[in-house]
Amino acid sequence: MEVEIMEFNKSKILEIVRRQLAIDMNCNPEDFINEGIVFCEAKLNQGRRMFDRQSPFLEIATMGKSIVVSGDSEILAKVKPLLENKTREDIFVAPFIFGHTIYYVPDYSRLKKLPMPSGFSYHIKEGNETHDLYEIPGFENAIQYDKSHPRPDVIAVYAMYDDEIVAMAGASADCNLMWQIGIDVLPRFRNRGLATSLVSNLAIMIMERGILPYYGTASSNISSQSVAYRSGFIPTWMCSYKNIFDGKAPYDNDIKIIF
Repeated sequence: MEVEIMEFNKSKILEIVRRQLAIDMNCNPEDFINEGIVFCEAKLNQGRRMFDRQSPFLEIATMGKSIVVSGDSEILAKVKPLLENKTREDIFVAPFIFGHTIYYVPDYSRLKKLPMPSGFSYHIKEGNETHDLYEIPGFENAIQYDKSHPRPDVIAVYAMYDDEIVAMAGASADCNLMWQIGIDVLPRFRNRGLATSLVSNLAIMIMERGILPYYGTASSNISSQSVAYRSGFIPTWMCSYKNIFDGKAPYDNDIKIIF
């Protein structure tokens, strides 16, 4: 049964995010609205977002107040004394993490279907139909290109110019509560409003199914952040991207600073 989009509001959206992050990080939803730092041992809980995890695992997240640090027990024992008296800003520049991801959810007061730019045709594929698009390279942010992916593609909305697909927004079923949106536009068709229109329309399609859409981008990717904002999304949480404990941090073997 299709769920009306009106069942969503700001309070419900934030509640869903807290519930999902609590599953992912093995903490309580309330941990994200209190002050201070919460340390919790990581577990592969049922219902988590099906991302690959580094081993050893450490992830740090905030929704703006508290900071939740989730990690394997041996890592927590080492990093807790280093972090427990630090500010939020200091924690997120700790030398053992690198990269930050900002996640967005719909701003209920601004989200609306934006008109599609003229001169293009628009198409939708759902479920297994999205596999037809795997033959077309260049849209790695929008679709998985993997029929057996643990976060399967569920919807793709794309724009065509003549006989060519030039822009695509896709949704992956990361978990039961939330589907993630990714967007790609071919370089010569950018700055025409395709990204914001596709993302906003896809977001509403997802919410009409009773699922919360979300959008993630690197903290340095200003263009992607602009798309999120123009599409009716608002930044809601930030988390560390990776840690260095597996020895795969960029520049680890390249930079030797000598004073």
